[in-house]
Amino acid sequence: MERVCKFLKDAGVYYLATVEGDQPRVRPFGTAHIFEGKLYIQTGKAKPTSKQLTVNPKAEISAFHNGTWVRIAGELIEDDRVEARKSMLDAYPNLRNMYHEDDGNTQVLYFKNAVATFFSFGAAPETVEF
Repeated sequence: MERVCKFLKDAGVYYLATVEGDQPRVRPFGTAHIFEGKLYIQTGKAKPTSKQLTVNPKAEISAFHNGTWVRIAGELIEDDRVEARKSMLDAYPNLRNMYHEDDGNTQVLYFKNAVATFFSFGAAPETVEF
């Protein structure tokens, strides 16, 4: 999981896919944080992403960096504890311009039943489960 988190941070931007009805939705994200042994991302509860994950928590992330890409599939589960939100915002202080751990909007989600697969041209895929 640490390798996956580092890869996402090194890539800088990754793409999160969710489902809205029968329509896939993909958008860029940038937060990846390990808290209490779980890989977390952050969004706002007012955003469509949050609403989509409430209906269907299955999601995938894809990122590319230095000729390698990763695809992470799993469920994103909300952790509504202030400690989890604070940990994320402390790791990404630039988000504090828009979010606060007690604002009722900040949402952190962790991966459950995740499978990350690393790919690069000419090499066999490598899989990490967490």
